[in-house]
Amino acid sequence: MITLDQLKPGEKATIINIKSSDLTIKLLEMGLLPGKTVHYNFKAPLGDPISVQISGYSLSLRIDEAQLIEVA
Repeated sequence: MITLDQLKPGEKATIINIKSSDLTIKLLEMGLLPGKTVHYNFKAPLGDPISVQISGYSLSLRIDEAQLIEVA
C-alpha cells in the first residue's frame, strides 16, 4: 500500500484508509474519505505542501498529512 505523498503529479488514486493520528478527524472533515478519488496536482517548489483535487475542489496538504492517507 502506498501513501498519497508517494504519487507523482498528474496521477490519480482511490483513498483506501487514513491512518490513525491526531490529524485523522481533520482530514476526514476536509473530505478525504475512503473510496474517494484523489488527483495529485503538483508539489510546491520546495516540496511541501502538495496540491490535490478531490470532489471538485483543490486542497493543499502538508507532506506529514499526505503520509497518513493510504491510496491504491
